[in-house]
Amino acid sequence: MKTTHAIFYRDASNLQDIPSESVDLAITSPPYPMISMWDRVFGNQNWAIQEALQAGDGMRAYEWMHAILDSVWDEVFRVLKPGRFACINIGDATRKIGGDFCLYPNHARILNALLDIGFSALPDILWRKQTNAPNKFMGSGMLPAGAYVTLEHEYILIARKGPKREFKTEAEKQNRRESALFWEERNIWYSDIWLDIQGTCQKLSDGVSRLRSAAFPYELAYRLINMYSVKSDVILDPFLGTGTAMAAAMASARNSIGIEIDRSFQHAIRPLARRIVDFSNHYLRDRLNRHVAFVENRIQTSGPLKYTNEHYGYPVVTRQEQHILFNGLEDVREKEDGSFEVVYSETPQDMADPETENLKTPPQLDLLNAR
Repeated sequence: MKTTHAIFYRDASNLQDIPSESVDLAITSPPYPMISMWDRVFGNQNWAIQEALQAGDGMRAYEWMHAILDSVWDEVFRVLKPGRFACINIGDATRKIGGDFCLYPNHARILNALLDIGFSALPDILWRKQTNAPNKFMGSGMLPAGAYVTLEHEYILIARKGPKREFKTEAEKQNRRESALFWEERNIWYSDIWLDIQGTCQKLSDGVSRLRSAAFPYELAYRLINMYSVKSDVILDPFLGTGTAMAAAMASARNSIGIEIDRSFQHAIRPLARRIVDFSNHYLRDRLNRHVAFVENRIQTSGPLKYTNEHYGYPVVTRQEQHILFNGLEDVREKEDGSFEVVYSETPQDMADPETENLKTPPQLDLLNAR
């Protein structure tokens, strides 16, 4: 099994190399309008934004920034297959411009744009980010009527193009079964509030021209890819940045396409490909270890589980988990055109960590023998 991961360095609104209805999932974190560190990124694409900011007209700058993003969402809608999803991580902004302090609701503006295009909105996810701030008050501090709350969450907007996706052939159904989630993962991942993922450090190397990126944590991208696509699907990130979504797609046995306007991010993406095999296989072992810990506790408190995964021999809660198969990475090759090809194992190879030898014995057998 192989997947391909291509990168195009251009404006995200220019997806002409991607055929219509060829992508299975779009996942991205764009530059956030009205966050000052991205003023130049937006302003370089439309000088009216800088003029509006200098004139103290925050709402006009806000609309011009979103007009740039609107053209990207138009292209995302075009390239998505019917029944597929767009997942957009976005935060709102607070800012004082021209003496006026207010909230700029980026998530609401983008959601309205998605609806205008033709997307159907699904329940979104609130990502509660950890904060390192030494205090929790802003504005007038302890004095009433002049303070405002701090923003410690971001939104993950979920939108679908067209009706629900169907899996019609037996091969499609089997691939979907192998791409399933564990029961305990599903209960956490499909919650509308994520409290367990910390924000990522966004400072990049000195060789990168932008001092910060809109990078989301690896776990966030990995979850969304596994929630809203199946193995061998094509994942698109129109704001690739440091390549987090591409790395998560590699680990998930999906193909991916990344669009990035800033070529200096190559210095972050190419080393990623060299490290992804060991990183991904370790991540998959951790995922299985977490499941083993869960079922051990479940068996101790509630008794034996009814079903067993056919590939690993570990107990599972539901019938839908019986066919889960992780494809370990074997190799990553950089091709002449700058894309990457990832080679996977197609068999349920021994996922035990060679240092700890975990995952050797199905936990249910040990616990039942101990009773």
